[in-house]
Amino acid sequence: MSAVSDRLPAFPWDKLEPYKKTAAAHPDGIVDLSVGTPVDPVPEPVQKALIAAADSPGYPTVWGTPELRDALTRWVERRLGARGVTHHHVLPVVGSKELVAWLPTQLGLGPGDRVAFPRLAYPTYEVGARLARADHVAYDDPTELDPAGLKLLWLNSPSNPTGRVLSKEELTRIVAWAREHGVLVFSDECYIELGWEADPVSVLHPDVNGGSYDGIVSVHSLSKRSNLAGYRAAFLAGDPAVLGPLLQIRKHGGMMTSAPTQAAVVAALGDDEHVRVQRERYAARRTALRQALLAHGFRIEHSEASLYLWATRDESCWTTVAHLADLGILAAPGDFYGPAGANFVRVALTATDARVQAAVTRLTP
Repeated sequence: MSAVSDRLPAFPWDKLEPYKKTAAAHPDGIVDLSVGTPVDPVPEPVQKALIAAADSPGYPTVWGTPELRDALTRWVERRLGARGVTHHHVLPVVGSKELVAWLPTQLGLGPGDRVAFPRLAYPTYEVGARLARADHVAYDDPTELDPAGLKLLWLNSPSNPTGRVLSKEELTRIVAWAREHGVLVFSDECYIELGWEADPVSVLHPDVNGGSYDGIVSVHSLSKRSNLAGYRAAFLAGDPAVLGPLLQIRKHGGMMTSAPTQAAVVAALGDDEHVRVQRERYAARRTALRQALLAHGFRIEHSEASLYLWATRDESCWTTVAHLADLGILAAPGDFYGPAGANFVRVALTATDARVQAAVTRLTP
């Protein structure tokens, strides 16, 4: 057992505990802006769909119900501009983190194979490579990587943590390079519906992939757009030659989304109104926090999309975390996402309006 855990880095969030205690000691309580976990209600139509499917005594299928696959294909075409998407182009998964962590293993990668991900990135990309005993490499521009032995290329647009969005031209160039060198592309697009100063584009768009899904898969989650983090609801869309074997592996592994969750996803993807309402909530919180941070002496970089502000005072991220903790505000240190984040903090928009206002008040000079 220890041989597996020994491959993994120390769990970074444990390092934040002393600062969390400091922030919690504030007379008006902590404003936790460190973890991007939704706090707003699950949309009522989604709750109703979950309840209606609660009497589900039998095993669900890994591939999902036909109704779920219909909902996935319709959404991918309607929202992402994809064309010709069939049931064989989609696959539900048990939350996107599970997929990210176990994908290299499920792809059969191992020693000598390489997994690449952005220089500033969600830590689970590296964890997935380590679990598979594969090598890993961080990049600024993936087309500058040595393609020898590179088996999996992670893209992340909009980015966690920076909120950076890759343009259609950048995505097109990267996809063409990956295909030229036989590199499989997985594009983490979990924040694609949360563009503020940019309009994120999917690798599934025909302008990016030329009308072919060969060698590309996109990853989508309902955690942020629909407040369904507690439901563990996500899915893949793209190359059937990749998704087909993954489906078989996941059948053997029993990686099934619960039947009530499948019904909830159908309802969530069929309703755009709750997404609009949630976007408005986040937009207002983003504006308030951004203005307060700037007034407090921070500089904001990127952050044109997603649920975070990537902020710096040009000092060690831990000095900034300590400063904010003294104000009763908890932020995530940038080095959780790679050494390049050493002077930044990630400030999440996922707090109630009242707690965001408390943070704004504390930050205002």
